[in-house]
Amino acid sequence: MQSPEDLVRAAVAKLGVPYELIEIDPGFADTAAFCEKYGYPVERSCNTIIVASRKEPKKFVACVVLAHTCLDVNKRVTKLMGVSKASFASAEEMMALTGMQVGGVTPFALPPGMPLYIDDRMVGLDWIILGGGGRGLKVKTSPEALIKLGAEVVSELAG
Repeated sequence: MQSPEDLVRAAVAKLGVPYELIEIDPGFADTAAFCEKYGYPVERSCNTIIVASRKEPKKFVACVVLAHTCLDVNKRVTKLMGVSKASFASAEEMMALTGMQVGGVTPFALPPGMPLYIDDRMVGLDWIILGGGGRGLKVKTSPEALIKLGAEVVSELAG
């Protein structure tokens, strides 16, 4: 069975967009620590957040926002999901659903059919940093990669 990182490497390579894989110390996977240690601006780093509906049957979506912003779960994401209440998926739900650890979650290896929403503020950037499937890998690429994955661009997804 392939590791999440191997799945990400293959998925990014298939997209046909320029990218760079950045091997990192897993102890610095969290955004603030990564940016400080490796000299990347937080304004170009993205967080991929799995959101779960609170009621059964559970629905899950993935949202990508710039790390210096805050995902609007209560208004924007619940409306996109068509549910009354949602919250961040637990680490256990996230791992069971994606096979990825906190600090490595990425849109490049999501389960088939999972909706992917991205904040419109990243679309104009020439490059962004995303998780690489595990805590030891980051991906530097353009937001175009997310569009090629089928992401829906959402205005004011984050505040």
